[in-house]
Amino acid sequence: MSAFLPLLDAAHGDAALLEALARIGPLIVPLSLQNAAHIPRTASRYILIDRDSSLSADDIVPILDQGADKVILPLALAKDLIGSVPAERLLLLLDVANVSAVSDKIRSGVSGVLIKTPTVDVDFIGSVSRFFAGSSVHVLPVNLDAPPSRATIRALAGAGTVLVIPTSLLTLSPTDAKQLNVADAFLANLTSDRPDGLFPTVVSSHLEGERTLGLVYSSIESVRESIVTGKGVYQSRKHGLWRKGETSGATQDVVRIRLDCDSDALEFSVVQHGAGFCHLERPSCFGEVSGLAALERTLQSRLESAPEGSYTRRLFNDPELLRSKIMEEADELCRAETKEDIAFEAADLLYFALTRCVAAGVGLADIERSLDNKAKKVSRRPGNAKPQWTQKASTSSAEQKAPTAAAPEPAPAIDADAPIRMRTYDLATASPSERAQLLRRPVLKSDEMIAKVKPIVDDVRTRGDAALLELTAKFDRAQLTSTVIRPPFAPETMQLPADVRAAIDAAYANIYKFHAAQAEQGTLAVETMPGVVCSRFARPIARVGLYVPGGTAVLPSTALMLGIPAQVAGCREIVLATPPRPDGSISPEVMYAAQLVGASAILKAGGAQAVAALAYGTESVPKVDKIFGPGNQWVTAAKMLVQNDTDALVAIDMPAGPSEVLVIADHTCDPAFVAADLLSQAEHGVDSQVVLVAVALPDARLAAIEAAVDAQARALPRVDIVRQSIPKSLVVKVPSVADALAFSNDYAPEHLILHLADAPAAVARVENAGSVFVGPFSPESCGDYASGTNHTLPTNGYARQFSGVNTLSFQKHITSQEVTADGLKGLGPIVATLADCEGLGAHANAVRIRLRALEQAS
Repeated sequence: MSAFLPLLDAAHGDAALLEALARIGPLIVPLSLQNAAHIPRTASRYILIDRDSSLSADDIVPILDQGADKVILPLALAKDLIGSVPAERLLLLLDVANVSAVSDKIRSGVSGVLIKTPTVDVDFIGSVSRFFAGSSVHVLPVNLDAPPSRATIRALAGAGTVLVIPTSLLTLSPTDAKQLNVADAFLANLTSDRPDGLFPTVVSSHLEGERTLGLVYSSIESVRESIVTGKGVYQSRKHGLWRKGETSGATQDVVRIRLDCDSDALEFSVVQHGAGFCHLERPSCFGEVSGLAALERTLQSRLESAPEGSYTRRLFNDPELLRSKIMEEADELCRAETKEDIAFEAADLLYFALTRCVAAGVGLADIERSLDNKAKKVSRRPGNAKPQWTQKASTSSAEQKAPTAAAPEPAPAIDADAPIRMRTYDLATASPSERAQLLRRPVLKSDEMIAKVKPIVDDVRTRGDAALLELTAKFDRAQLTSTVIRPPFAPETMQLPADVRAAIDAAYANIYKFHAAQAEQGTLAVETMPGVVCSRFARPIARVGLYVPGGTAVLPSTALMLGIPAQVAGCREIVLATPPRPDGSISPEVMYAAQLVGASAILKAGGAQAVAALAYGTESVPKVDKIFGPGNQWVTAAKMLVQNDTDALVAIDMPAGPSEVLVIADHTCDPAFVAADLLSQAEHGVDSQVVLVAVALPDARLAAIEAAVDAQARALPRVDIVRQSIPKSLVVKVPSVADALAFSNDYAPEHLILHLADAPAAVARVENAGSVFVGPFSPESCGDYASGTNHTLPTNGYARQFSGVNTLSFQKHITSQEVTADGLKGLGPIVATLADCEGLGAHANAVRIRLRALEQAS
């Protein structure tokens, strides 16, 4: 808010004075002076149109369109504009004697009033202010031939009004009988509630959307100097007057100084130079910049340093390429439909649009200034698109509509009051085809997904780190300058609450203990016939990549499940890949787990681009020999793609699909336990696969389970997901445990939970499952986090062919044979005969040449 408003008068054209006034508030400019050359370009202007003006209402709109913040109008003109011009752009000009002539409609159609009065009668003006309650009231004494006192300014402020002072009565020099110092007028209402009399001052960046740079203190003297010089000057509580950047070079140009609503704090809007505002040589005391400001800095840096031939340099140097990208992204934005896709495509368009601006020397401040000017326009354009675009749009629309079938019906709204129930089937009455249908999972369209991820994988393979950084910005929404963190990891990146650290430590100990017991330490040696010894020994896979889903999620358990067996196996390089958070950091839980498992590098990337970087390597990312870990369909498709590329020479752990659980329960089960186990997988995603195999359960017990599912689901944070996954889930009724296990073995679930009277005995009959949870007190959650078994398990029925991740997954087995001379005499003829049988003479010769040598030597 302003302590006073200066009125530019013809007799006063001091440019320095006007620059100072523009820093502390709007200028009232008579219409006859609106184009005066000495008015600062940055000044906020209220254009004063007096009652003698011959202007009509149609003449006022262009004044607002040209950038005036408000117009001050006599009553006759205001009546013609109210309703067609926003109220916040109009101020009413009145003589104090005519206040009562203002109707309620007029009062509601303007943002305030400027009252001309022959004398300053604070009590009377206070009553006028109450008449215009809710509006700004400005007071212009018409016979003011001497400067007002600061006491007058304060008194009028107390009455809810702002004094208007002609600029001929203001000065940058000390106050005297003829002129009032600008700083004295501005500070007249400022009060301090601090014992030292200082004023809290927020410093914000004018070029970064008024982002806060820091909190400082000001004094009367420091504010006075800032107003006059236009430089950032504050008050140090220890060292006195502090001229920002006087020694460091990090100076500030003050754009605007404002009082807060209580007149006890200040805001300085500045253009910051040098290393930044903070004494740590950072832009802000409150951390790094983000959003568009961060993107602008990144692009400005790349404009200066991007290597020749790089994609970024081509964007800056090739206008046609950049134009094509802008048009491409604009088209994709127009085609986007979901909220997430629209935000995603808009971000892409902003990236390339800002690249165009930076290449032309245009910054965000220039764009914001243009937007502000557009916002000030009152007249409106017709809103018609240019012919070349309307033509293209109609053509494109026709092209899209011609071959397209009728749009699918929209998904029905979910009834929040409807019971959350599974579908029930009786296996005893099911036909073979119906039974087969119960065993089916949703069809995974792997070919379509591989086609989608291939351009991403090829981009990383071709352009390395440059592509990785761009794709991380695009898909992970994080602006990075480097992609890899190497040990030792900074302690501040692993700061955890004591209970979380203790839980991770306990989980690590259990998982390590179980996986260490799996490792093969010795060599298997067998003498298959006299003089022929065959052996097998294990060696670690040298370089492994571990994908840990992340971003908004925190999954230290996956880092442990993948990292510990790699550590136990003795892998030389353990590269952990995980999506960064929006600020570019990795969650401290995952950082701490990475340190525990001895990660040699952390790749801050997710999705297909992370898989590609691990498979092929980049300038900074080590190439690995095998990739492990769960992920979404993009990650799974990328893993399947790279494992089939002989240039990558990389293996993967297993195919992956949606999470799944199969629970077998008989009459001894606790319905609440069963329901909790079903929901623990149903909450993973809308495509989670959940099956209850009910062994001769009475209807009452089955109803109790269904009631518990409904009740527990409604209390879950992810109930919206459960509402979609549970109705797709199955209850399969069977007559016996044998039938239940037969169905389970055919289904081959990721997780199998046994709520049976003799659950341990049933384990012997399990043939296909990722992991088994035995008895009522073995929830699947224990295996997910800390019991010791691994939670990276085969899904989608692949438990028929694959094991879950274990220590042996990180090892390879090498065989050897040692044949003595006597051994070759017995084995050689056998080998030669078989080689002859297959027509491989060189194979037979390798044996016979040795046998002849032995014969000659004897």
